[in-house]
Amino acid sequence: MAEVIVKDEDLQKAAMEGMDEFLGVFVKAIYEAIGGELTAENMQELNADQLTLLAWSILHDEVMDGGFVQLIYNGYGPFIFKNPLAKVLRLWDMRAPSKLIYDAHTLWLKYRDEIETEKSDEEFMAMFEQYPEFENLDDIFIENEEEWVSDIAHYVDDNLEKFATIK
Repeated sequence: MAEVIVKDEDLQKAAMEGMDEFLGVFVKAIYEAIGGELTAENMQELNADQLTLLAWSILHDEVMDGGFVQLIYNGYGPFIFKNPLAKVLRLWDMRAPSKLIYDAHTLWLKYRDEIETEKSDEEFMAMFEQYPEFENLDDIFIENEEEWVSDIAHYVDDNLEKFATIK
């Protein structure tokens, strides 16, 4: 297992700055513990909670930047939808984002072959109109993002030992 270490002073400072910053301290420490990049090999060095936090971070960044279409186009579909992210979020008592991920998974299965192919910038931008079913999911995510980030931050705060060693 990778040893994930978070400095208490970094944690205290981030907690004062907000939920995103608080979670960011853990995400950064997890990446540092595995050499800066998540790979199939080093995934096994992390526990389910650490992997879930990384998956959430990727999901959050991609959807907030360009929605589920961008997430899928950028190749994160298998990591988000084939891993137990939705199931673990449900176990963390986060049913709404879990359901949203299951709904997006259904659309990913339906459209992934089309979305994941290499495209020009114009073709990429056109996908947002080609797959309007994702728009509602994107809207739900954006509307609930602040609450969901808060829920995850509280879960991490209540279970620090599952995510890192605080020094």
